[in-house]
Amino acid sequence: MDSSFVNGRSVATAEGETGSTGRRVPLFSSHPKWRWFILTTVLIGAAMSALDVSIENIALPTLRSYYHVSLSLDEWVAMAYMLTLTIFLPLFGRLADMFGRAKMYNLGFIIFTIGSALCGVAPTMEFMIISRVIQATGGGLLQANSVAIITQSFPRCELGKAIGIQGAVQAISMAVGPFLGGLLIGLNLFGTQWRSIFYVNVPIGIIGTVAAFYILPVDKKNKTREKMDYIGCIAFAAALLFLVLALNEGRKLGWESDTILTYFVLFVVFFVVFIITEMKFSYPMMDFELYKIYDFAAGNITGFFSYYVLFGILFIMPFYLENIAHFSAFAAGAMLTPIPITMSLVAPIAGTLSDRYGPALMTSIGMLVCAVASFCLIFCGRNPDTALLVVEFTALGIGMGLFTPPNNSAVMSCVPEERLGSAGGILNMMRASGRVFGIDISGLIVTTMTAAYLGSRGFQHINLSAVPQEMRENGFMRGYVTVLITFTVLNFISAVLSVTKKGRAKMAVEHFLSE
Repeated sequence: MDSSFVNGRSVATAEGETGSTGRRVPLFSSHPKWRWFILTTVLIGAAMSALDVSIENIALPTLRSYYHVSLSLDEWVAMAYMLTLTIFLPLFGRLADMFGRAKMYNLGFIIFTIGSALCGVAPTMEFMIISRVIQATGGGLLQANSVAIITQSFPRCELGKAIGIQGAVQAISMAVGPFLGGLLIGLNLFGTQWRSIFYVNVPIGIIGTVAAFYILPVDKKNKTREKMDYIGCIAFAAALLFLVLALNEGRKLGWESDTILTYFVLFVVFFVVFIITEMKFSYPMMDFELYKIYDFAAGNITGFFSYYVLFGILFIMPFYLENIAHFSAFAAGAMLTPIPITMSLVAPIAGTLSDRYGPALMTSIGMLVCAVASFCLIFCGRNPDTALLVVEFTALGIGMGLFTPPNNSAVMSCVPEERLGSAGGILNMMRASGRVFGIDISGLIVTTMTAAYLGSRGFQHINLSAVPQEMRENGFMRGYVTVLITFTVLNFISAVLSVTKKGRAKMAVEHFLSE
């Protein structure tokens, strides 16, 4: 076996023999078209992990009835998956840099498949929640390494296109999750009832595992023996866990409750421990040196803002459409479908254009479009024009589609190859955090402003059902407008940060030279 330079990156070539790792080296790994087989394999994992972010939501009422549990326990089916993904993504990326991205991706397929099977046979709700944690661990290994493997396998002149395709697949998977979940539950295949939404992952996971073993590029041996930052990993995971718990439970328990205050104190303590550890450790879990790269720092900040806005809108708009505009639940869901659909259609195009013109142009335009869409949603009022709403949601999807693949490409292109796993883990963690905080903080703003408005009108400590409907709607609209204003501001800030990315000129020059 020798090493050659293929597709702009150093890769191992082989003639069907077994590598030093014991894995069989793909026979055609040096062929220029082999990278598309690699992308296809990565897309299987990306689709699976994205699908399970949303597919179980439709089954939560069914699970609650089946297990006869409280709503607070039922919510942990979704919460366990989301929390595990968010807090462990940087760790999984770091492990990939240390032990190999293909190994970790393959392990992700195996763990995810096992977790899905366990969810399907879960005899109790507690067993289900534990199984969801196992499933999310596999999903985290897939998500943390997918962009890194693509970046390693594609030349920069095609990287945006490849990441755009991945973004489109993820958007479609998240969009069809609730529909597919409802369909599988309704069909009741082989008498499995809700269990089929988990069983469906098992054959796909087995196919993905086999494909990853034979298709993904062989990992390079890490020349430096790096020690694991156990204290930093534990401190970061604990800090993020307590912060997310505080934001999620604050609305239920009250922000002044002892439990919530304890969560915030523990977050501060663990976060301080994490910062001190990372500054002293030779091989930290989160390499702060990466944040000295402007494109990396700006890309992660804007990635967080974009997911904050996207999932904040997906969270708050159903309340607006159903309670204020008086749409049915089905109509409200249908009204929001243009967002993921246009994202999936635009993402590959945006990725291809960013390969030619650089990421700064596409990301800044995308965020400006999102800013305009968010701004227009402020003025919907109580009797919105349906056609105008569809246009605004479509514009938001277009903006997100224009932004996401080029931004991911810019982040991953500016880091050293030996840190691609860490960079991918951080990028996905920032986006997952944006999803969590976008939902929680938007809900906090709306509930706080609604309560303040009703309190100023003499409706303090009164059950909302006893408050006149018009007053409830007025209170909600105040919070709604405030949330949309914050979304508009965040989108505009993202546009400014995006237009200053340094990668624009470099990628344009590289594209010119490649021709």
